[in-house]
Amino acid sequence: MQKELPKMFVAETDPLMAVIDIAKREERKGRALAVSIRLEALATHITNKGLNGIEAAELLRREANRYENESQELH
Repeated sequence: MQKELPKMFVAETDPLMAVIDIAKREERKGRALAVSIRLEALATHITNKGLNGIEAAELLRREANRYENESQELH
């Protein structure tokens, strides 16, 4: 693993910081995938239920509120 770190992070001299950076990147990738999947599910729901623009906007507002509440719980 130590031989891989300098290749991936040439500017990083502290191996611990390099490992932390890798973990952060993996976490971001996971979150991005989760959001992408959720947005696709919302789009499918909007389409399948035939929601109009106002209903779709309200659904998106509720989802945004859910994300906001989740972020506040994590801090």
